[in-house]
Amino acid sequence: MPPSDPPDLDVVVVGAGLSGIAAGYHLGTAGVRYAVLESRDAIGGTWDLFRYPGLRSDSDMPTYGYAFEPWTGDHAIASGPEILDYIRTTAARHGIDHHIRFGRRVERADWDSDSARWTLDVRVDGRAERLTCRFLLMCSGYYDTAQGHTPAFAGVERFAGPVVHPQAWPDDLDWAGKRVVIVGSGATAVTLAPVLARTAAHVTLLQRSPTYIVSQPAADPAADWLRAHLPERLAYRLTRGKNVAGRLAFYAVSRRFPARVKRLLIGQVQAALGPDADVATDFTPRYDPWDQRICVVPDADLFDAIRGGDVSVVTDHVETFTETGIRLASGRDLEADVVVTATGLDVRLMGDVALSVDGAPVDLATRMVYRGVLLSGVPNFASVFGYTNTSWTLRADLSCAYVCRLVGYMARRGYTSVVPRPDANVRPAPFLDFTAGYVERARARLPQQGISGPWRNRQNYLRDVVAMRVAPFRDGVLAFGPRRPLPDPRNAIAGLRQRAHRVSSAWARSSSRRSRDTR
Repeated sequence: MPPSDPPDLDVVVVGAGLSGIAAGYHLGTAGVRYAVLESRDAIGGTWDLFRYPGLRSDSDMPTYGYAFEPWTGDHAIASGPEILDYIRTTAARHGIDHHIRFGRRVERADWDSDSARWTLDVRVDGRAERLTCRFLLMCSGYYDTAQGHTPAFAGVERFAGPVVHPQAWPDDLDWAGKRVVIVGSGATAVTLAPVLARTAAHVTLLQRSPTYIVSQPAADPAADWLRAHLPERLAYRLTRGKNVAGRLAFYAVSRRFPARVKRLLIGQVQAALGPDADVATDFTPRYDPWDQRICVVPDADLFDAIRGGDVSVVTDHVETFTETGIRLASGRDLEADVVVTATGLDVRLMGDVALSVDGAPVDLATRMVYRGVLLSGVPNFASVFGYTNTSWTLRADLSCAYVCRLVGYMARRGYTSVVPRPDANVRPAPFLDFTAGYVERARARLPQQGISGPWRNRQNYLRDVVAMRVAPFRDGVLAFGPRRPLPDPRNAIAGLRQRAHRVSSAWARSSSRRSRDTR
């Protein structure tokens, strides 16, 4: 191990994606000694892993972006490469990239109560590495990065053409002038269809059941006006506040008046596709709005492709693959040269790390999540999981800031550990009140939430802002471990000075590059 990589750290962050970079910012700003362990060789997580055509956000960037780093791009609905560049630029600007150790997959983590430390077993280029830390923060997302979910389709081996999952999109796939069938109806499917249709002979979107789809402008005129007339950070905060309020209001109205919102959403689709479209069959879900996530299409691109005849939607079930396509349960044959299985993902919560406390394995399904971050009975451990009804980053940013505040509280008082302990009267409930397929498939392996108090996993950003930024830690639920001698405060001051120097240097380099680009 290089001398610059100490084996013992205050905090270890697992994952250098969107959440991991947020964690690095908050920990670095507080002068905490930390490292980010990334199993792959690049920053960006999802946005570096996925490479399928048309990859983009389905949330507006002022809320999907970081609170501390304004999104300055022209698009409110941004492309994958734009988001990846934003994440990498943020990491470099704040010196977070210097703390990332690539190619390190955490396989096991064991908490030892005597030493008040985690011992991590890490795999690096086929060899084992071990390090210790006082606090473990999981920012590894929630799905299996090795492979996506593909049902066992009958006869798939008979199909003569390629069958591709978007999570493993090949660079050499050629769909120009070919008949493409996309199996699925989620965000990935509705993103792919209009993009592939630009050069394909035809694209068919094959779905078992419809999902809610709404059109949203790719650009935000209000945000553009604010940027043109106000300082950058103020404009960003106002745009962010506007969008957060709008999303929360839409979600609240949808849950309170689901039938009315359903009629509104279906009516918008009918207006976009015209009176002859069979919206009742192909665009009317069986569930209420926000029982599953609502798909967003920028500037009605999917609806335009359907009206133009480049994309068709078929609602049916796959009976079997044939040599030339797919036979449906209705008996109809869909001819295809390429099949894309946009059938979702497999949940792998907390990086699939084998957790144990004093040698006893931790079964996530028997644990309860405190404030959506900490895990009952597991000391000095946190995991970031974003919102399902709005931008992931809103909660990820809050969660990372909360962990940083908690670590600082413990350091000031000399506590060696913290663990949430639920009252026996707290009734458990599923951690995610969500009926998406990937959640249902993994529900038996997920931790739980409580129905009240800090155990409730609320999908409400404004309430979480209050709870996670100012709520006291002494709430009768968090149990703090024995005190230890406080560290020399001069070390913390030195760390802050080093941090300020790194940020200043990174900003100077960035300013220099921008100056050269404008010449």
